[in-house]
Amino acid sequence: MIDLISLDTSQLENSLVELGEKKFAAKQIRLWLCKGVPFEEMTNLSKSLRTKLRENFNEGYAKISQKHTSMDGTVKYLLELTDGNLIECVVMQYHHGHTLCVSTQVGCRMGCSFCASGIEGLIRQLTAGEMLSELIAARESGEINNVVLMGSGEPLDNYDNVTEFIRAMQSEFGIGMRHISLSTCGLVPGILKLAEEKLPITLCLSLHSAIDEKRKKLMPIAKTYTINEIIEAAKVYFKNTGRRIIIEYTLIRGFNDGQEDIEALKRVLRGLACHINVIPLNAASKNMDSPQSISEIADSFQPPSKKESYTFTAALERSGLSATVRRALGSDIEGACGQLKRRVREK
Repeated sequence: MIDLISLDTSQLENSLVELGEKKFAAKQIRLWLCKGVPFEEMTNLSKSLRTKLRENFNEGYAKISQKHTSMDGTVKYLLELTDGNLIECVVMQYHHGHTLCVSTQVGCRMGCSFCASGIEGLIRQLTAGEMLSELIAARESGEINNVVLMGSGEPLDNYDNVTEFIRAMQSEFGIGMRHISLSTCGLVPGILKLAEEKLPITLCLSLHSAIDEKRKKLMPIAKTYTINEIIEAAKVYFKNTGRRIIIEYTLIRGFNDGQEDIEALKRVLRGLACHINVIPLNAASKNMDSPQSISEIADSFQPPSKKESYTFTAALERSGLSATVRRALGSDIEGACGQLKRRVREK
């Protein structure tokens, strides 16, 4: 059966016509779907229409398979889609409200060495409606104020569905563009295409090294796009949107934490309005099986100590770069992308 939440209003109208119903009900159905209501409780629809909907469609809501709450208040959901696939999303508590980390794909084809999301490769794309179902499910933890597209998957590898999701969050959930962030490993054509949309969302670049040869050891995509190409695309994005770029930098002891790495960041980021989020390597990541081509490198990774993370960040600031250590959340509930799903699949 078709998942109705994955249809836009126009597609809903066409489906209603095929059922012999009037188009105007599409907007009513859409409003109910965004509230996570089952067909039987859509009370302003006729009983006959509700029966037809049940006989021909699914709502398309993701089902909460598991829910884990961290000591710091972070909540991780393992969600089951209507086809049986599993995805994850995470709700994080900050002083400014709840932030939801959304997955955009089932799996991922990028194969980054320290990430559990891509170990099985890309299974399939998520529809905009399935991403909305993550938001609907997560609202049981409270009102969602901010959304970051940083869960499993590469958002720009699912471009059309992701941009549809972003627009739907604003139009149907009232989440403003300035409260939405998108993280990419550096798909240059996607960054430039997104820049042309002029959506004022925050672009986050998963850089992790400003030295091309080092980055290639971390991220296969670095063999396709150089760091300079990615940064030039980011400059176009800033010019078109006025939004400062966030540089995500996973800190790995003895690999990308030296003076040469600081100098490279200073050189590469010159002229780019940006802020660096220093992210200490998740200790659990190094225990994940990695793609064979980079497994030896991944096995050698060591997370930095808290002191080392802050020392590196202070050195960045002394060199003139804006940088902070990102607060670690949900480590006791496998909060990082892909970890919980993988453990459940293995069991």
